[in-house]
Amino acid sequence: MSPNNLPRHQDPSPRTPIGPHESMLTQQAPAHGALAHWPPLYWEHSDRKQAFDRWIVSLQSRFGLLPDSLRLASADASFRRYLRLDSTHREYAPSLIVMDAPPEKEDSAPFVKVAGLLQKAGIHCPQILDWNQADGFMLLTDLGDHTMMQRIDPAAPPPLDVYLQAVDTLIALQKASQPGVLPPYDHSLLRRELDLFPQWYITQHRQLSLDAAQSKVLEQAFETILANNLSWPSVYVHRDFMPRNLMDCGRAHPLGVLDFQDAVYGPITYDIASLMRDAFLSWEEDFCLDVTIRYWQKARAAGLPVGDDFGEFYRAVEWMGLQRHIKISGIFARLTLRDGKPKYLADTPRFIGYIRATCARYRELKPLLRLVERIEGIEPPQAFSFGRV
Repeated sequence: MSPNNLPRHQDPSPRTPIGPHESMLTQQAPAHGALAHWPPLYWEHSDRKQAFDRWIVSLQSRFGLLPDSLRLASADASFRRYLRLDSTHREYAPSLIVMDAPPEKEDSAPFVKVAGLLQKAGIHCPQILDWNQADGFMLLTDLGDHTMMQRIDPAAPPPLDVYLQAVDTLIALQKASQPGVLPPYDHSLLRRELDLFPQWYITQHRQLSLDAAQSKVLEQAFETILANNLSWPSVYVHRDFMPRNLMDCGRAHPLGVLDFQDAVYGPITYDIASLMRDAFLSWEEDFCLDVTIRYWQKARAAGLPVGDDFGEFYRAVEWMGLQRHIKISGIFARLTLRDGKPKYLADTPRFIGYIRATCARYRELKPLLRLVERIEGIEPPQAFSFGRV
């Protein structure tokens, strides 16, 4: 799930907790005919389970469903969860996915809309086979268990071929862009994301308050970042275009795309920044630069508005990555403090490292660099004038 939507409840059904960027597909189904004992699914309300049972029975013969094989596939960072069940249908075997999204808590219409846009663009994504809109159930094709992330060994050289597959998928998405179709990724939305950093990371996690001068530094930095980012042309933006949301569907298929329901129409620099400045995985800059150059060359050849100067484009990607990591620092603090998921703050050094490295490159961002270093205690304590909240 996108980090823009955060968990608001805990599902007591047995599972390994997953994070806001993890794939919707996490558990391996047994071979057909194998004896499997799946843990019982938890239903918060019995009437919802009854509605689900009626719906799934109505589809059983049409899709060759085996209801007794139903099990949790994953849950994302909202009220939405995904179930897997086996199928004997010659086209959809061995399994299909059910989205369970209570309509009073989750609007599935954006998922349906964006799935249609992706399919029209020739992008491999889950196909919607049936949507019970009234009750919030959806039957989807299953893209499998293997994400791009699982193909990557962080200790080995980075797999250029896999990243270039992702680049090709991203360009296909961007080429399909049209204004007025998806919500705008505008100043208001980008600013709300940045404001998570002082609210949750500085005030709640670090337990620090900004004085007037420091608040002014942050305000000026935010507006400078936003002005730079919004100066670039808009395309379709996935918002979490990263290895955990890209599926390795085998040689017969291109990479599959998941977690697209929060797609917007915004700066062309966003998704390549997401891909190469991953929230959970870091590469040396020479590799990031290599892939970004290749993306830029392919995008230019495809007629996408990436400009004629790669240096300017790379600078813009860095600034967009800065916005994203400031936002994610706030989100991960909120996941820990509000939602009881402390593992996310373990990645804080990666985000702070991204932020400091980018700020150090550009004169306009040096005041923000000094402020972040004070927040992190990198400067001597006596130079730090924050007061405790």
